[in-house]
Amino acid sequence: MAIQGDVLEHVDALKLAMARLGLEGSVKAVKRSVDLEKLDCVVIPGGESTVIGRVAERKGLLGALKKRIEDGLPVFGTCAGAILLAKEVYDAKVGEVDQPLLKVMDVRIARNYYGRQRESFEVDLHIPV
Repeated sequence: MAIQGDVLEHVDALKLAMARLGLEGSVKAVKRSVDLEKLDCVVIPGGESTVIGRVAERKGLLGALKKRIEDGLPVFGTCAGAILLAKEVYDAKVGEVDQPLLKVMDVRIARNYYGRQRESFEVDLHIPV
């Protein structure tokens, strides 16, 4: 699904994995419900789950994707993608949240467990051995 987030990174990773495994196929950017036709599977990348859910819902993609998944389309979600798949989501800091979800994976996910995105960071860390 190519709404927001790490779309290009996932496209590149999928193409590389297919090449290494000697698999033929293509990776398509899904932005509209019509893009769901003729797919063998779908990957929902990381990003901001509320944004992805709201935009997908507004475009009619969320409902169409839910139907395809319930009909057996394999799906894989990373980070925000996993949040969108969950039946229930709560925020570790503010509690229950109201955001569009697919609700196809029987899990409860705590989002922002380590804080909001502005408090997230990366740092090079030297660990003496």
